[in-house]
Amino acid sequence: MNRLLLRAILFFLAVTSFSLIHSQNEEPQPLVQILEQLEIRYDVKFSYETKTIDGIAIAPLNPQLSLKQALNELRFLTPLDFKVLDGRFIAIAPKVKSVQRLEEVVVNNYLTKGISKTNNGTIEIDAKAFDILPGLIEPDVLQILQNLPGIISVDERISNINVRGGTNDQNLVLYEGIRMYQSGHFFGLISAFNPYLSDDMRISKNGTSALFGNGVSSTISIKNSDRIDHRSSAGIGTNLLNVDGYAKIPLSKKMELQISARRAFTDLLASTTYDAYFDRIFRDSELNVSSDISSVVALNERFLFYDLNAKFLYDIDDTSKLRVSLLNIYNDLDYNQIFTNSDNNLQETRSALNQVSYGASATYSKIFNDDLQASAQFYYSNYDLDAQNNDITNDQLLIQENKVEDYGLRLDLSKTIDYNTQLRGGYQFNEVGVTDFEDVSNPDFTSLVKEIIRTHAFFGETERYSKSRNTYIRLGARISYFEKLKELVIEPRFAFNQKISNAIRLEILGELKSQSITQVIDLQQDFFGIEKRRWLLSNLDDVPLVRSQQISLGVSYNQNNLLVSLEGYYKNVDDITAQSQGFQNQFQFVNDIGSYTITGLDFLINKRFKDFSAWLSYTLSQNNYKFDTINNGAAFPNNVDIAHVANASLTYSLKSFKLGLGINWHSGRTYTEPSQVQIPNNPSIEYNTPNNVRLPDYFRTDISAIYKFDISKGIKAEAGASIWNLFNRSNIINRYYAFDADDNIVEVNNQSLKFTPNLSFRVNF
Repeated sequence: MNRLLLRAILFFLAVTSFSLIHSQNEEPQPLVQILEQLEIRYDVKFSYETKTIDGIAIAPLNPQLSLKQALNELRFLTPLDFKVLDGRFIAIAPKVKSVQRLEEVVVNNYLTKGISKTNNGTIEIDAKAFDILPGLIEPDVLQILQNLPGIISVDERISNINVRGGTNDQNLVLYEGIRMYQSGHFFGLISAFNPYLSDDMRISKNGTSALFGNGVSSTISIKNSDRIDHRSSAGIGTNLLNVDGYAKIPLSKKMELQISARRAFTDLLASTTYDAYFDRIFRDSELNVSSDISSVVALNERFLFYDLNAKFLYDIDDTSKLRVSLLNIYNDLDYNQIFTNSDNNLQETRSALNQVSYGASATYSKIFNDDLQASAQFYYSNYDLDAQNNDITNDQLLIQENKVEDYGLRLDLSKTIDYNTQLRGGYQFNEVGVTDFEDVSNPDFTSLVKEIIRTHAFFGETERYSKSRNTYIRLGARISYFEKLKELVIEPRFAFNQKISNAIRLEILGELKSQSITQVIDLQQDFFGIEKRRWLLSNLDDVPLVRSQQISLGVSYNQNNLLVSLEGYYKNVDDITAQSQGFQNQFQFVNDIGSYTITGLDFLINKRFKDFSAWLSYTLSQNNYKFDTINNGAAFPNNVDIAHVANASLTYSLKSFKLGLGINWHSGRTYTEPSQVQIPNNPSIEYNTPNNVRLPDYFRTDISAIYKFDISKGIKAEAGASIWNLFNRSNIINRYYAFDADDNIVEVNNQSLKFTPNLSFRVNF
């Protein structure tokens, strides 16, 4: 019923939108007038031959665009190229063949410089233009996302980002077109993607393009620079956890190599930041909270992470390009301890946890004429999580492994009908294999399970502007066939944006999506309770295909550097499994099929002064489960249901100095209390109604500062300092109950990051 209603709404909105598009006929202005306006607005000078721009007319540009954004808009709207010769002079010449996308920035400097919002609801992040956010001294894309309304991590891990009530495995994360199954270092506290080569970072919470599938929550896309710069550049930097470096190396006029690397020095030197991170991740893990540990006699820990990526750019000719990308992410933990057990006997264990990802993609694109472009891409993604726990004293060895291999091929076509209309379509094939392995000695037990799903998808969409460019619509659909499941799924997508006045815009977004791979928790102690989630494919038995439906309506006011936006949304996700939700109550070992439904309201007010930017965001939502048999089929609050989330921040920029201060508050997560009446000698805890109480409110204050300066001509440097949780407030982010060695019920509280300082220094040349 929900799907039928949403399809009817999408159809009605599509008809209404096309009617609006055809009803507007505002006449454009000659390009020469537009250029004169831009020269005054940005204090620049255009150089061109009169015949080059003669006869070209376009609609006036948004005066709030930056110069870079205005030039990109001109490149799309005209058959011309605009080349910045220095800081002030811009040469205009006929354009080399290219096909642009019908996309326009409608909110510039969204929260802070370097973040913008487009007419199809997508949030864009420009790492090079990024200013500052409280608590951040580096443009960590997955940390930046958590400052946006409707996005939060309930346990402070960037590997557990919850977008509008969804779980992290429901987010589609792409790096250079490669699907990523690991997104964090330090087991989720740091983004695994080096931001200093990233050029195009986007997130879509709703109204996702039909080009993307297999993720029922958000879509996060990260790409490195795709243009050959014809000049060398490089940078090196360090903070209290790692050192990193990057370089852009021209190989010829048509070829360039981009490389970056980052390595932790935590295996050599422990800093205050490392101690705080290590304490946050391992304090409540199975390595420390085992009921049989009485006192630790000796402890030896070693933790290391690194990442490497490279991109090869080859402009074969004016119409053909080849791009090849490689990626490697690595985390490794060795944890050895000698302790006395509950019987006061010495015991020795040696534990190791290894998390590795490899990725590669190759893309060939060709422009056949001025309005038709085709591309072909192949990608490979490999994720491997291994854990070993060797109990030396009892001669017992436990080995666990979860491995994902993903092969993908996609073909894309893009056809520009005119300056206001574009068509896109294509085909995508994926083969995903998941392997689960477990081996135990003394007693001997071995389990090996491997499953594969092949998916064929056809997709198509159209984008169209009215002649006045006041009305925009993107309408598309994705048709996927899952071979193993024998299911054909049709997923309509919709994005509509109407400029009501110079200050007011209306936005309506809608989508249906599906997903054939998810993460589940078999046992809370799996992989030492650190990375306890394992990837699992849908099947015909107990793990169905996950489906989602979402629609949202928003209105925004943006004028005189004041942005006020309000967006309401409804989201339903069907056919989730109880194992994927991480229950730590009476449903921990129950597998059932159900759904969750979230309704919410996102509010944002952002005022930008000359040197200041201040904003307040607030989200009100209700997120409920409904399973077939759990809780007798009655609805109850979601594990990640947080009714109220608020953020108040202030940033200050004065030439080379930047400062950010932010306050984060949200109501507590739900949890389940044990019943006051317990059954004697019962190996299980008796609980009250599920998720019937909430944790105390969460409150955190962050501060950060960055200072940029020149060392010499062509060599620039920046120094940064930040403090996460400035007042060292103790926040409980999760609570559950377990038996101790004497079979008493004990309360276990997972604590947030404590006072965590960080320092950074970078040199770019």
